[in-house]
Amino acid sequence: MTLPITVFHNPRCSNSRKVLALLSEAGIDPQVIDYLQVPFTREQLTQLLADMGLSARELLRSKEALYASLELGQSDLSEQTLIALMVEHPVLVNRPIVVTPLGTRLCRPPESVRALLPPVSGGKPQAAHRA
Repeated sequence: MTLPITVFHNPRCSNSRKVLALLSEAGIDPQVIDYLQVPFTREQLTQLLADMGLSARELLRSKEALYASLELGQSDLSEQTLIALMVEHPVLVNRPIVVTPLGTRLCRPPESVRALLPPVSGGKPQAAHRA
């Protein structure tokens, strides 16, 4: 059985790299999407937020300089406006986001990815197909 896993990844993010290392240790080769190179669509980001049960504000990366320059911390912007800003500026999206058949989650801390993996009995899970 192939376990389809997608990781929305930022290669500069240590948490994102740690999630990939944990998946590799588990014998899983996920589909990796560098969302800075292949940005989210509005529909895709809206669906990911719904699947994670998060608001757009909860997914914003407040440590980015752009967050401060856009004054997003003091703003009362709507959910749709925040989503539009994250689509336009994907660096504002917190990471990594991991999608598996068991759920979708923002994997911070990286070890939280383990909750999205099926229990392993008698060996490692089979690798996922890389699209």
